Amino acid sequence: MRLSLPSFAKAPVLVVGDVMLDRYWNGSTSRISPEAPVPVVKVDHMEDRPGGAANVALNIAALGAPVSLVGVTGKDEASTALAQQLASVGVQTYFQQLENQPTIVKLRVMSRHQQLLRMDFEDRFNTDQAALLAQVDALLDGVKVLVLSDYNKGTLQNHQALLQAAKRKGVAVLADPKGHDFSIYRGASLLTPNLAEFEAIVGYCSDEEQIVTRGAQLMQELELGALLVTRSEQGMTLLRPNLPAVHLPARAREVFDVTGAGDTVISTMAAAIAADEPLPQAMALANIAASIVVGKLGTSTVSAPELRREVQKNSSSGRGILTIEQLKTMVEEARAQGEKIVFTNGCFDILHAGHVSYLEEARQLGDRLIVAVNSDASVTKLKGIGRPINAVERRMMVLSGLSAVDWTTSFNTDTPEDLLRILKPDVLVKGGDYGVDQVVGADIVYAYGGEVKVLGLVENSSTTAIVEKIRSK
Repeated sequence: MRLSLPSFAKAPVLVVGDVMLDRYWNGSTSRISPEAPVPVVKVDHMEDRPGGAANVALNIAALGAPVSLVGVTGKDEASTALAQQLASVGVQTYFQQLENQPTIVKLRVMSRHQQLLRMDFEDRFNTDQAALLAQVDALLDGVKVLVLSDYNKGTLQNHQALLQAAKRKGVAVLADPKGHDFSIYRGASLLTPNLAEFEAIVGYCSDEEQIVTRGAQLMQELELGALLVTRSEQGMTLLRPNLPAVHLPARAREVFDVTGAGDTVISTMAAAIAADEPLPQAMALANIAASIVVGKLGTSTVSAPELRREVQKNSSSGRGILTIEQLKTMVEEARAQGEKIVFTNGCFDILHAGHVSYLEEARQLGDRLIVAVNSDASVTKLKGIGRPINAVERRMMVLSGLSAVDWTTSFNTDTPEDLLRILKPDVLVKGGDYGVDQVVGADIVYAYGGEVKVLGLVENSSTTAIVEKIRSK
């Protein structure tokens, strides 16, 4: 699939869930305590970051989407710190502040980018659920997506009431689940468990086939719109009722800290869906965002410029002139991401307007376009002495510069039938005024269930005519 960064400015999202403050104490260590066999940290830097549902809201704001946050805190310094930090990046906060309970704080002691100790200050919240529902219901009118960021700390206790309120107003609901009872998320538009959370519900899955089968059963039981299982170094799996599973491999990157990666995934999914991106594209953006955030220390965000750079890098990687072996690998990777492969072939000796129009039309039939180019010897055999005008390397170079073309390769045989058997494209395309059954290789493509399309050609556009015109002058 081809990715581009959507406009998040008109993609409002509401986040409801367990907010917390991630606190970091950083310093150097040069000795062991005389009181116990532990390192002594000389704290020289302290930092607070929004965590939990607040980190989800922060990530959405970093992408440039309008976001509101409903949560529960104490009436204390940590709540004030959270509100100030979130307000500074444009997050609208609506905190239910409880007098006799503290804001959840997770304190991490760090040295040389290593976590030495974590201390959690928390009690399960005794939330006023009626007040929370009324607040959420009032805010739903202005949003496209509701995110339930559940850390099982007590903020979310009446999930179905929130889901039904969103459904009544046509708002999609994304839930990041916790616990051993997923029935509380019944009817959600998208559930995003990690593999451990998923297996805690459906049982151990030995392979992708079991993930797909059991995920389909879970979707049916819970009436889910879709299910996204995040699988750490094994990537992600997107399941939708009556549609093929989409598996995305993890993007190779040195992992520095996985803290908050799940928050990044659901926040990117929410912003992308609110910006009207289809689920597979939203998933691909979330996969890229997660690969960025695990390279940072602690709970971190991914900004729109960061994501745009990675998307552009992703879009351009692997494009151009490939050997058949390289092309086979790229096709396998694209197909694993649910992409539809289109194939065409020809001499393309002198590229003209008819070629460009034809290739652009072919590209619209799928996600990737392969152009296989006849070798010089095969062009001479087909067209006669004096052809090709341009050597195969130059013909492929010009074709690879077209935005419609993803990959080009060459073949030495009279027909591309061997290539079709190797690559098995989803769609074989040719230009002309003959029937699809007359297309060379059509029988091969039909045999494995592919499609064959014949596209019309632009009138008065012909390489042979151009050559004859030049010769006549």
